[in-house]
Amino acid sequence: MKTNILKFVLISIGLVVFAAALYLYRPVSNNFTRVTVVGESQTDVPPDTAMVSFSVVTQNATAVNAQQENARKIEAVLKALENTANGAKQEVKTSNYSLSPEQDYSGSGLPKIVGYEARNTLTVTTDNLNQVGAIIDTATKAGANSVEGISFTLRDDSSKRGDALGTATKQALAKAEAIAASLGGKIVRVVETVEGGSNPTPIAYQMTNTTTTANVSGYKTQIQAGSINVRGQVTLVVEIDARR
Repeated sequence: MKTNILKFVLISIGLVVFAAALYLYRPVSNNFTRVTVVGESQTDVPPDTAMVSFSVVTQNATAVNAQQENARKIEAVLKALENTANGAKQEVKTSNYSLSPEQDYSGSGLPKIVGYEARNTLTVTTDNLNQVGAIIDTATKAGANSVEGISFTLRDDSSKRGDALGTATKQALAKAEAIAASLGGKIVRVVETVEGGSNPTPIAYQMTNTTTTANVSGYKTQIQAGSINVRGQVTLVVEIDARR
């Protein structure tokens, strides 16, 4: 009899413990939901660097004469450019060089070489944007006869892009908070962050194969830099505790 009672007590205790365990470790239903929001920001900022590319192009019946004439003229251009810095950070480098035959395809059979063209392209980088016109005028007056193009950019765009991404993130969070408030809840955590947008695009002015004769009538080349558009985009995946 006592044995049966003891078994009954042990079974009862086991059932109570099992019931307690089920209660403590029961699946807890929640009202968590995930939403995806996108924040965007863009601003126009002034460039701080200009790049000007121009060439000295020479033609002659022989390759060596075309090359020698080109070397003489490019040396004159380089010397002239030394006086345009005026305390600014200025870098002059060769960005392209070519010596190629000019061919006549008018006859029958193989084309005939009728001369040679030498092209030496220089790129001037400066942080004095007001000197861009003077650089072009100086180079063309010294012998450059083809302006390839001008572009304005940012020497270091990381801070401007960081500002744009920061603004975009705040905008995305504001959207998420508005959604959470409409659901009667709050943001629990940010699950994922994805950076988007694009790098600032340089302002480019193409003037390929433009032969120029600067200051022929005393006029000076005027170049306006404009502004650069910096964009930032951030996508957030957030978890919201919606109590309603």
